Amino acid sequence: MGRAGMIVKTQKISVLKNHRQSTHLLELASFQLWKWSINAHKIIRYGISMVAIPADRNPSGNHTYEQETITNNTLCQERRLEKALNILHFMDRLGVRADSTIYVHLLQGCVKTKALAEGRRVHAHMIKAGFEPDRYLENRLVNMYAKCGTLVDARKLFDKSTQRDIVSWNAIIAGYVEHGFREEALKLLCEMEEMGMRPSPFTFAIILRACSGLAALEEGKQVHARINKIGLESDVFLGNTLVDVYAKCGSLEDACQVFDRMCGPNVVSCSAMIAGYARKGYCLESFKLFKQMQWAGINGNEFTYTSLLSACANSEGLRQGEQIQAHVIKTGFEPYMSAGNALITMYAKCGSLGFARQVFDEMPMQGFLSWNAIVAGYALNGDGEAALELFRQGKSPDIKPNEFTFSSVLRACTSLNTVGLGKQVHAHIFRTGFERDKFVASSLVDMYLKCGKLEDAHNVFVKMRKKDTVLWTAMIAGYAQHGQGEAALRFFRHMRQDGDMPNQFTFTSLFRACAALAALEQGKQVHTYTIKTGIETDVFVGSALVDMYGKCGSIEDSYKVFCTLPERNVVSWTAMIVGYAQHGYGKEALQLFRKMQEEDMKPNYITFVGVLSACNHVGLVEEARYYFDSMSADYNVIPRMEHYACMVDLLGRSGHLDEAEDFINKMSLNPGALVWQTLLGACRIYGNMEVGRRVAECLLELEPQDSGTYVLLSNIYAAAGRWADVAKVRKLMKERGVKKEPGHSWIEVKNHVHVFVAEDKSHPQTEDIYAMVERLSGQMKAAGYVPDTNFVLHDVEQEQKEHSLFHHSEKLAIAFGLISTHPGTPIRIFKNLRVCGDCHTASKFITQIVGREIIVRDANRFHHFKDGLCTCGDYW
Repeated sequence: MGRAGMIVKTQKISVLKNHRQSTHLLELASFQLWKWSINAHKIIRYGISMVAIPADRNPSGNHTYEQETITNNTLCQERRLEKALNILHFMDRLGVRADSTIYVHLLQGCVKTKALAEGRRVHAHMIKAGFEPDRYLENRLVNMYAKCGTLVDARKLFDKSTQRDIVSWNAIIAGYVEHGFREEALKLLCEMEEMGMRPSPFTFAIILRACSGLAALEEGKQVHARINKIGLESDVFLGNTLVDVYAKCGSLEDACQVFDRMCGPNVVSCSAMIAGYARKGYCLESFKLFKQMQWAGINGNEFTYTSLLSACANSEGLRQGEQIQAHVIKTGFEPYMSAGNALITMYAKCGSLGFARQVFDEMPMQGFLSWNAIVAGYALNGDGEAALELFRQGKSPDIKPNEFTFSSVLRACTSLNTVGLGKQVHAHIFRTGFERDKFVASSLVDMYLKCGKLEDAHNVFVKMRKKDTVLWTAMIAGYAQHGQGEAALRFFRHMRQDGDMPNQFTFTSLFRACAALAALEQGKQVHTYTIKTGIETDVFVGSALVDMYGKCGSIEDSYKVFCTLPERNVVSWTAMIVGYAQHGYGKEALQLFRKMQEEDMKPNYITFVGVLSACNHVGLVEEARYYFDSMSADYNVIPRMEHYACMVDLLGRSGHLDEAEDFINKMSLNPGALVWQTLLGACRIYGNMEVGRRVAECLLELEPQDSGTYVLLSNIYAAAGRWADVAKVRKLMKERGVKKEPGHSWIEVKNHVHVFVAEDKSHPQTEDIYAMVERLSGQMKAAGYVPDTNFVLHDVEQEQKEHSLFHHSEKLAIAFGLISTHPGTPIRIFKNLRVCGDCHTASKFITQIVGREIIVRDANRFHHFKDGLCTCGDYW
């Protein structure tokens, strides 16, 4: 055989060998591919199933659903999902076809991580591969789109489906509920029933949970009626859900009815009922139900104990809370972090910080919720320094602060009134990205407002793109508390324009703003709005209304509101008693106080301020002594500076100056400036220079920058004609840089407040106002009025003194009221200082001349002038 023949033969043998090897390799590859496809299925299933693995466990084996763990898990879940999708595409390159099980697992992973884009990729892969989904997979697709937030796509798939079952309906209804479309979910329920599909207990549970989350009581009752209609009222699962819904909506009566009708209440229904009691603060009812659980052999769970501890979180629930802690230890729930956190909160709210700290220190593991609870506890109890120190200790890579942490820390800064520290915390909030969180922003606004930094509060407020009711209310309340009533009312108007609904706290702040401005008409408008929203029946709103009408000079409206309140608490009674006292109706105030006692309503220290003020304004010295002694002896109310000031004022104005001074010297408290100023005012009335000088010396040591002391002492000297001493006092004021607060009066006409000072000529209607003053002056003199020039505290001629008296701010405001309001309507004037004696006399004459009631509120009380008389009986 030639060389060429040998080469050909060798090539044939080589090709044959290669062919055999290739066939073997193909067979081997085919086997490996089949084996790999099974493993790919397993890998994808494992990767996605890992998404459902619970959070890390603590040493006791209990779940700790802490935020940082959840965040880490979410990242892991997203990575596993991405790897699973990569495997799916690798299978495509190998020609391995995915089956229904793989798609189901991938869609589950998308739902768990809210990965809409990846869900769309899976759906697109199914369409591209020509895979026809079965009913089960179709339902998974609907569920994925609904849970990932695109209801339009979910609804399209649902509407196109020809094989809908109860799972399909539940998936689409759950999607609408989850995204807040409660009405649409209810429509789908009706449509479902019309198509002959019977809702399952789970269907109703989905909608009921939406009602509880949104506190939609009426919708919850409608769903309850449908449950009864189709005969599912005995279902335990639905019974538990209904109890939970009614409890969360605040209707404990309905919750109790459902609970009592249940054939066999279990730990879930009992815990829901206890949680409902806890939300209302009904500690004893919660504890009683827990005892019944024990008698029935129903063991509590983690949620039961945390709810019980929440119910005991007040000053009256400490003893029950300690008993619950014993049960927690006995039943082995002590290592649970949620139980430990609840114990910390309970003890802190009961004022037992030592026990709260002991629980915290003894916890086997402290999560950031534990740190939040203990920091909040110290802040709540006014120990800002400890709260801030714990915040510094708790800062670590593993324990990151959240919105609740920052809220507690800001409260601590507020309690310390340290705006500098607050700004440091604000900077930390900015760095961590929490500045735009609504909860944190509200706390920042609150901190700045309470520290008097209105501009800083406003800067935080305007940066918030989406403002809510809490934020608006914080601004309204803060500005109202700092005397910026007009700004507070402007915020309310902007709030309504933004479409945010005010709550009871908003309205109480608004009424406070109207009271500060004495803006009666605006207060009435806000009152009308509360009637429209149905919130006027709230006891706190009603109490604020009573207070507002009283401070705006309409004691009749105040009493009308008080009588129509469906529920009255100590605040309501106190507001009415104080209102009567301020208006000079001392006997009515004391009569109401006796009625309050008959109804077993325990008075507080503010109530007694009202009672003593009532005695003061009508000169009831003996009654005041009785109530002052009764306050501590019968009600365990320790006298405060305000109570001592009332007694000193009463003794002083009734002429018992020596007794008043002796009373001060025997006080259990160090007498403050308020008490001494009260006695100095009495010295001015009686012209007692000897006592007045001694009192003034004490006051000038206590508060050398308070202009009131200098003015009162100067008035005492001026009334006695000692102009040299007046000059000395004024020189001392000038040397110390003390400026007298200028007196001014104001009146509200057509929702606008008009302010006047003495000799004021800045008003647009000055000519008409002064013309009215001159006309009244002539008519008063003709009726027997004699100007009391003793109230002109300047050494000038008699004619100049009379001219000065007629141009006092009160008289200018009254004149403007007469030319600007309808005849026969009351005129309401407000002054920042006490009304002078001459203006008091003039007001009585004016009421006789014009036949109209004049109501004047000065710095001390109200004066109702009518038919030549005043309700104070000239005792003021």
